[in-house]
Amino acid sequence: MTSAPSPGRPRILAVANQKGGVGKTTTAINLGTALAAVGETVLLVDSDPQGNASTGLGIARHARTRTTYEVLIGEATMAETIVATAIPRLFISPATPDLAGAEHELYTAPNRNFRLRDALAALSERSPQFSYVLIDCPPSLNLLTMNALAAADGLLVPLQREFFALEGLSQLQRTVELVRGSLNPTLSIQGVVLTMSDKRNRLSEQVEADVRAHMGDTVYRTVIPRNVRLSEAPSHGLPAIVYDIKAPGSQAYIQLASEMIQRERALKAA
Repeated sequence: MTSAPSPGRPRILAVANQKGGVGKTTTAINLGTALAAVGETVLLVDSDPQGNASTGLGIARHARTRTTYEVLIGEATMAETIVATAIPRLFISPATPDLAGAEHELYTAPNRNFRLRDALAALSERSPQFSYVLIDCPPSLNLLTMNALAAADGLLVPLQREFFALEGLSQLQRTVELVRGSLNPTLSIQGVVLTMSDKRNRLSEQVEADVRAHMGDTVYRTVIPRNVRLSEAPSHGLPAIVYDIKAPGSQAYIQLASEMIQRERALKAA
């Protein structure tokens, strides 16, 4: 079952894949930027101890005084961690490597899988300003990812067009079923985004055909190309859309945001 967001409550999407190196953080940053550019107010929650989403949006380490780590261990509210980015209407709850210690510290804690869900619910009650919350998850199935899936309305899956893509997707589908049964009965896969596409690669084309045959309309029409500007942008602390809006990768993320908004509107109307 797919649930539409309640009035006044943000739509919460976890950006996740148990496999690393698939463009997960790049997707979270640029999709958030594109949504903000069309007037949505977006909160990006950096739930990866590497803190790449925070770095990619130009948030210096010294500016990360309160982070998602403090939220999970109960030492800060979500509102206390939020930092404005250089992008109007795009905000972030940043992360540092301290976040890696949360799993150990919360091992015996009550409701340890629902810390993020409860923090976001409290934020919505106090400040219902965000229309979307994107959670950038670590590339593993750990407590941080489970917190994100327990909090999310939907799961956005970046998937590289490579040989093991379907195997990874099958694992993720099993994880979603597990979470539905124990933590979040309304969680659904909101969409699959094919990333790092190289049209010169015949295997890549076959993988895309297989994924679309397996997942149908869940797979977005927009495909994100392999693009050097997408790789360069984080080193400048900028989304690719800001770093070079004319780059093919930037244009693809703008198109993806448009497609996602259309899908969300259809969900609300259903």
